[in-house]
Amino acid sequence: MPDSNATDEEAVRIALLGMRKELRDMLENVRENTAPVELDQTQQGRLSRMDAMQQQAMADETQRRRHVRLVQIDAALARLDDGEYGYCVTCGEEINADRLALDPAIALCLRHAR
Repeated sequence: MPDSNATDEEAVRIALLGMRKELRDMLENVRENTAPVELDQTQQGRLSRMDAMQQQAMADETQRRRHVRLVQIDAALARLDDGEYGYCVTCGEEINADRLALDPAIALCLRHAR
């Protein structure tokens, strides 16, 4: 009979790799939204430029958050490889299984996440 812990870890690895692939695909597909906004007043009005700049700022922030999430996922995969997955990186206590099920990239127990 297969070890259920190994099976659980493989399921987590598959989920994390899927999340990482999805994020990388999103990062690649959105590069055109972060191009600098032209400030040529002959081509568009001030409000249109302001709207374009706001959309660019929102796209930049979305990309930044995706990069942060990618780092979290890579760190979780490294913890899996090191046999440290499921333990708080601050105190070493085991992270609640429900918490990990909600977000497999979580690195902190509830006490340290606060």
